[in-house]
Amino acid sequence: MSRRGWILFAAMCVIWGIPYLLIRVAVRDLSPASVVFYRTAVAALLLLPIAVRRGGLFDVFRRWRPLLFFTVIEVTAPWWLLSASEQHLSSALTGLLLAAVPLFGVGLSRLTGSAEVFDRVRLVGLGLGVVGVGSLVGLQIEHVNGLAVGGVLIVALCYAAGPLVLSRRLADLPSVGVTFASLAVTTVVWAAPAALTTPSHVGGKVIASMIGLAVVCTAAAFIIFFALIAEVGPTRATVITYVNPAVAILLGVAVLGEHFTLGMAVGFPLVIAGSVLATRRPVPVTGLPPADPGQDSPLATVSIS
Repeated sequence: MSRRGWILFAAMCVIWGIPYLLIRVAVRDLSPASVVFYRTAVAALLLLPIAVRRGGLFDVFRRWRPLLFFTVIEVTAPWWLLSASEQHLSSALTGLLLAAVPLFGVGLSRLTGSAEVFDRVRLVGLGLGVVGVGSLVGLQIEHVNGLAVGGVLIVALCYAAGPLVLSRRLADLPSVGVTFASLAVTTVVWAAPAALTTPSHVGGKVIASMIGLAVVCTAAAFIIFFALIAEVGPTRATVITYVNPAVAILLGVAVLGEHFTLGMAVGFPLVIAGSVLATRRPVPVTGLPPADPGQDSPLATVSIS
């Protein structure tokens, strides 16, 4: 990997590891609807000129049915669920639970009839991941909100399903255009609930968190991620999925004073090891190199944080 590639890779590992911290701070004053609305509205405005310059927006909105389906399961619903769940969960635990996204992705690929080969190693990886998620929750069950945990796991399922829709129905469209359209649609959906629930006074830390969430973790993050894809390719770029949870833990403990629990110590390595094994590309039996999946869209390779 080039020096530029390493810089972009490191930036994405950090940038998509901090949304959980910022959301946790934001929901102290703001409702989940407000968090999603302001995040998507600001990010959409910042991405609009770039999307217009790169073209293809008409084609994106012309394919409105799969676009709406993708938007609902990848942004509109999961971002609200994530914000609502973080009213009751630590940012570190939330980030770790979302490390299970690759596991859900492999499972959904299997259920939807993907042509991928599921060998013994990948199945072992799935098993390890399930045990890891169970450890994350089970070893601290008295100290977590069950509904909030369920909400985050639904988010993980949505994050895994979204790229499947994108890769099959929207992958030929410009990535920036799809991203802008999804953010814009979500902004419209949550505008009224946000207007009804936004308080008259919001603390400075909450405002700073929302600016960081919208500008850095959403708008800038996608621009940087698109550059990373172009530099190193989609396969290597997905490795950030395994680094983001570690960043979430470090920031949660260091900045918010959250506790590093036994469940995290046991579950984190199991989830990461399981994800790595479950998403590995099987060794071809013919001696030929495995086929390139051909998914050039960044959103088809990693979920929005």
